[in-house]
Amino acid sequence: MDRTERFHLIDQMLCNRRVVTRAQFLEALEVSPATFKRDLEYLRDRLAAPIVWDHERRGYCYEQGEGGKQFQLPGLWFNTSEIQALLSMDALLENLQPGVLSSHIEPLRSRIRMLLDDGDHSVDEISRRIRIVPLAAKAYRSENFQGLCQALLSRKCVDMTYYSRPTDSSSERRVSPQRLIYYRDNWYLDAWCHLRGGLRSFSIDAIQALQITNEPAIEVEDAELNRELESGYGIFSGAATRQAVLRFSPQLARWVSRETWHPEQGSDYDAEGYYILRVPYSQDTELVMDILKHGAEVEVLEPAELRERVKQRIAAMQVLYAGN
Repeated sequence: MDRTERFHLIDQMLCNRRVVTRAQFLEALEVSPATFKRDLEYLRDRLAAPIVWDHERRGYCYEQGEGGKQFQLPGLWFNTSEIQALLSMDALLENLQPGVLSSHIEPLRSRIRMLLDDGDHSVDEISRRIRIVPLAAKAYRSENFQGLCQALLSRKCVDMTYYSRPTDSSSERRVSPQRLIYYRDNWYLDAWCHLRGGLRSFSIDAIQALQITNEPAIEVEDAELNRELESGYGIFSGAATRQAVLRFSPQLARWVSRETWHPEQGSDYDAEGYYILRVPYSQDTELVMDILKHGAEVEVLEPAELRERVKQRIAAMQVLYAGN
């Protein structure tokens, strides 16, 4: 019997019998007195269970709450964000290449796995049954990432050779690093671009070469960073935003209505049961990709330029497949 099962049995016995002796608990739980004591301490301290000792009846019972309200044992499992964080950290550390952290990795992994074990299921069973699968993660040079981290924290400018996929060309840039972003299983650098004279987001896998300079980095306030780079949809965002109005079919609405596309999105249903989603965006690169993946189940209602952009992509796809 694992600890979670013991907790539920303790709760069940207290609810059914009102008063339970120590001997009854030890017999039912099949544990040592020391283990039973630890279980009680955990229930009281961590789960706020009002278990008290009744001197007159020589047993344990639940102390009645206000208005006679009965205590209910909460769930004893990790929530979604906790299990995702722990498993993601474990997976990242397991695949980490040898570097300056090599001597610290195993103790850190051991600590994470101890936390997973606290959920009362073995870490091996958790790893076998629950997995974090990264999708479309791009490869990047570890020395470039390390250099960016060093420049970011020491507040120095960096000179870099940056490859542009849309133009299939490279350019020399001096940038002032502001922050690193991990988004959709890939790393990005938010920085002040001295060449363009403004804030830009750079995909780290597209950095071909990097050199830290002695020039102090330009400081940009967090409020301006958020306004410029987080106000629109996705990683390709900016301050000058427009609003996309998307209409999803009633069938697809069952899924999309539960998704968050942007913190400031708005939504409702029309008279025919279609789900109307309003999303702010600046650059439409990522938004168009997410629209197209839903195929004929979504239609762009506004603005006209976004609708035309999607139509052009669909027309290009039709040409590609016309001869097959």
